[in-house]
Amino acid sequence: MTNLKNFEKLPAHVGIIMDGNGRWAKKRFLPRSMGHKAGAKAVRKAVEFAARVGLECLTLYAFSSENWKRPQEEIDSLMDLLLKFLKKELPNLQKQNIALRIIGDLGRFPQHLQAELGKAMRATENNDGMVLCIALGYGGQDEILFAVNKLVEQGIKKIDKQDLEANLFTAGLPELDLLIRTSGEQRISNFLLWQSAYSEFWFTQVLWPDFDEKEFEKALVEFASRHRRYGDV
Repeated sequence: MTNLKNFEKLPAHVGIIMDGNGRWAKKRFLPRSMGHKAGAKAVRKAVEFAARVGLECLTLYAFSSENWKRPQEEIDSLMDLLLKFLKKELPNLQKQNIALRIIGDLGRFPQHLQAELGKAMRATENNDGMVLCIALGYGGQDEILFAVNKLVEQGIKKIDKQDLEANLFTAGLPELDLLIRTSGEQRISNFLLWQSAYSEFWFTQVLWPDFDEKEFEKALVEFASRHRRYGDV
């Protein structure tokens, strides 16, 4: 593997739209739940790789605000999988000095799951390594509206960029440098809309359960080769 720490342009913050679990399962004549389980294993690999190469933050799109439209059986399976993942991976997060942060609207999530998420965040809040940010019940448009409404409630009549960013779910995190989407789809699906204004995009045909270190490295190498002009020449 390339020593990515030698890259001067290693991104500080990478976001990933983890797409393709269902298609991965369908190709193997398996239930969708098996695709999600395989996807959870890919999450662990991605987190370990990101921490090892020195990313400051990795944000994973795990459950969108639109995913509530899915069949209840699949939602229940995802909730159960998330709970098991938290309990299993918390010791690994501690060992790797990773801080867990959850963004999104957790109001519709089961109370016991909300409690476990809060417990995991509190347990890792003093870790000063990479931040693992998981988007749950998240929608980019909802996030912007939430921030605007908070500012309106504070009586701020003229909102500037700094005001808005300070009230986004991602406040305090590094600028989003690179956005990755798996499975061949080329859209951002309401993910980090404000934050991705000047992000580099990288799309891969690989389905999320098959996304490994080699594929992640391809994205980082491609990022390192790009010249980011931010509207300049």
